[in-house]
Amino acid sequence: MRVAFLGLGIMGSRMAANLARAGFELTVWNRTESKAEEFCRRHPDVKLAATPAHAAGGSEIVVTMVVDGAQVEQVLLGNAGVAATADRGVLCVDCSTIGPSATRSIGERLAERGIRMLDAPVTGSSPRAEDGTLTIMAGGSDEDFARARPLLEAMGELIVHAGPLGQGQMVKLINNAVAATNAAVIGEALLVARRAGLDLDALTRVMSAGSGGSAMLDLKAGPMREHDYTKLFKLDHMLKDLRLCLDEGQAAGAPFPYAALTREILSAASGRGHGDDDFAALIEVLEAAADTRL
Repeated sequence: MRVAFLGLGIMGSRMAANLARAGFELTVWNRTESKAEEFCRRHPDVKLAATPAHAAGGSEIVVTMVVDGAQVEQVLLGNAGVAATADRGVLCVDCSTIGPSATRSIGERLAERGIRMLDAPVTGSSPRAEDGTLTIMAGGSDEDFARARPLLEAMGELIVHAGPLGQGQMVKLINNAVAATNAAVIGEALLVARRAGLDLDALTRVMSAGSGGSAMLDLKAGPMREHDYTKLFKLDHMLKDLRLCLDEGQAAGAPFPYAALTREILSAASGRGHGDDDFAALIEVLEAAADTRL
């Protein structure tokens, strides 16, 4: 299968590497060309494209993994975008997180040109992207999902067809809102424990073994305590996802006040200069509010 992969950031580079190892005939493009050149040096069978249009020419499936809806629109529908050269019937699989409204709008415009679309955002952060064990939630037709499945299985472990186009995006946004809110609650719990003079090791051991356990506790409690914001999931990207989730929730008439509070915490952390750090850096805002350092 001839695949074009557009976007070689923290997640995309690892996902594309798994496709290369799985034997897909891969052409890659990245906005920062030096990253694409380095990727091709590490994977000699992979071809380098100068533009998204160049990458898409002759491809059967085009995967996008970029930052936001504006970038997805540009690489798929811009002057040098995929739609300029893609054959009718090509399937675009967008693994970015851009929200259901933007996805459906882009999908409609691609359909006018005979191009198919599947949204397939991922969760699991860079370690799971590295070893091909991401969770992937897809939205689109049964036919398009079946067509993309071998490719998705090369990048993920749990592959879920969530429903029509855009539904994968909505599942991802809700999941990330819950994850970020959980991380904020964990940060607050650690600060309460610190102020109460508790042994934080004892607290986290008990929580991990009991009903307070969670993936966020396992992933973020240690970095928060150590103030180690080595990037697994960029804070500004999580902030973007919460904003999208709240916008969609508001449009649906569904309140999500805890996620709204977490959005404000992330926004404040970004304002403190932590937008490019891992979102564990939200602890800086909580520490300031509690006048306590972990």
